[in-house]
Amino acid sequence: MPNTETVRRQRAIGGALGVAVLAFALFYHFFPQALHVQRTQNTPRSALRGQPAVMGFDQRPQAAPPSVASEIDAGPPIMLAPAAVIAARHREKSTDIQLPAQKTPDSPELAALLDRGDKALAADRLVGGKDSAAALFASALKQQADSHRALAGMDEVRARLAAGIEQDIALGDADAARESLAALKALPSSAPVAAPLQQKLEVLDKVRPLLGQAAAQLQAGKTTQPRGDSALDTYRTVLELDPENAVAEQGINTVQRSVLDKALAAVAQNDFAAADAALAEAATILPESQALQDTRGRIEGMRRQNATTMLAQARSALDAGNIDLAAQLAAKAQQISPDLAGIDDFNERMTNARLYASYKPGQVFADRFLDTAGQAPAMVVVPTGTFTMGSPESENGHDANEAPAHEVQVSKGFAMARSAVTIGQFRDFVRSSGYVPQSQSLGGGSVYDEQSGGLRDDASATWQDDYAGKPGQDRLPVINVSWNDAKAYADWLSKRSGKTYRLPSEAEFEYALRAGSTTRYWWGDGNPTSRVENLTGGNDRSGSGRRWSNAFTGYKDGYWGPAPVMSFAPNPFGLYDMGGNVSEWVADCWHDNYVRAPRTAEAWVNPGCARRVIRGGSWGSAPNMVRSAYRQGASADLRNARVGFRVVREL
Repeated sequence: MPNTETVRRQRAIGGALGVAVLAFALFYHFFPQALHVQRTQNTPRSALRGQPAVMGFDQRPQAAPPSVASEIDAGPPIMLAPAAVIAARHREKSTDIQLPAQKTPDSPELAALLDRGDKALAADRLVGGKDSAAALFASALKQQADSHRALAGMDEVRARLAAGIEQDIALGDADAARESLAALKALPSSAPVAAPLQQKLEVLDKVRPLLGQAAAQLQAGKTTQPRGDSALDTYRTVLELDPENAVAEQGINTVQRSVLDKALAAVAQNDFAAADAALAEAATILPESQALQDTRGRIEGMRRQNATTMLAQARSALDAGNIDLAAQLAAKAQQISPDLAGIDDFNERMTNARLYASYKPGQVFADRFLDTAGQAPAMVVVPTGTFTMGSPESENGHDANEAPAHEVQVSKGFAMARSAVTIGQFRDFVRSSGYVPQSQSLGGGSVYDEQSGGLRDDASATWQDDYAGKPGQDRLPVINVSWNDAKAYADWLSKRSGKTYRLPSEAEFEYALRAGSTTRYWWGDGNPTSRVENLTGGNDRSGSGRRWSNAFTGYKDGYWGPAPVMSFAPNPFGLYDMGGNVSEWVADCWHDNYVRAPRTAEAWVNPGCARRVIRGGSWGSAPNMVRSAYRQGASADLRNARVGFRVVREL
């Protein structure tokens, strides 16, 4: 058998050109990240490799760290250590071998022979000649078979040879492993150690061509496709044969990184769907890898940054009034990052923009005039919704003109004046426009007569008067105005503000009056228990002590005649005096019932109609006439001390 020095000379030439070239070409070229490339000291790797390869690199791949490492396993991979260290580590983990009792001590001659064996071990001359550690310890055992030093020395030789073979197999150097294994088998009592190494060598012979095939597949771009002929498939086949094959494990890491690179490239093109697909594919390769977790984190950060930028662009588009563009950008932002911060608030703004022109339900505003000082009445935004218009036959006070009860969809937002138009506001209109109200052009209206307790016609009554025919205060609701006067006021507001003002439709008025309620009155079914409206209260008295003959029992609001607007509590929509104070004109023509009434909130108008609709109760209305469903018709030129109006502004 050749000695160790001869083997070293052979490896300097053949091993460097064979094993080193194969390992470097396959691993460094295709898996540079799998190799720990560093200059090494002259630390021999095996009994047959006392000198490092002439390339000067330690090419052992780093094995994947165990999930839980003990203190003894911490640090660099064990396969990077010298064979002696590996052998010592194996002994630390194995049960100590019980040596037979030594009958006589070692003789001086035997001790000298054993000293030579120890020196050979220290010089890593394990096998190969008469001066090798194996030969010297074998000679010692022939002289004294129970010598503990000789037995321990031979065991160390076997252990170091086995460690070197394991290193060769880990490197994929089958030739070196086979040569060292032959040397191991020649030693006494080596069968238990050699047998598993022989099995590993046989596995290596099977996986070496597979590893070369996988490297070629990687070079050809066949990382995960086609199925059955990809590097991933080949590496998995290797691991089925050799579950601890470090090269295959590193190869699978490389495959996953190539898929993760595709994910990052897709994100760079703002293709987050493709990035998600690549991440999902990578998760099927190594679901718990740190590379996967890191890439997910990077992509999630880029995703949120991209979505946040897009949402900011959507806000800018919405601010500029481009609702369609804003919706498109917001949809893309939410598609990129479904749980994006701020998306819910933006969607609410979008809804408000579509339904309420960027206002919010319940918001109060007043439009300023464009060409003169002044502003329109304060408006409140009414929310969209559905309600049942009219009343069932079972309702106390039901009238046939309130039937059939039917569902109405209020799908478009609108704003309604918080209160009826006041004398002061109507005066501004008359002065600014030169309009002559019909109480003046046609002559008169109606006033309350204290002697009779009812209303009477008065040719001198005008819109400037209160219910008794005396000059009215500016904060009182304007009365003795016709439907025509009310429409003229709304048209004037539109011209002055540049917005669309009009009278409310009958459906809009009842919807706003009910404010979500389904009871007889907006506050409930019975008499009010608090001061909700200016009504006919059973405890109210006129100046001369009159009482209402048909009133809300036990109720007292403190007024006989109209009260200044907004003197009572608003309804749930923030509107004042909807069920009392003064009845109000709406835009619709009068119809005797709802048989063919629209199911939407627009006004029901017939061209040229002479009668219009009045809704809501007044300061002098009987309880049945204050019901939310109550309606009455009148000539469009009627002027009455109980009738006023309010306006609606389209959004």
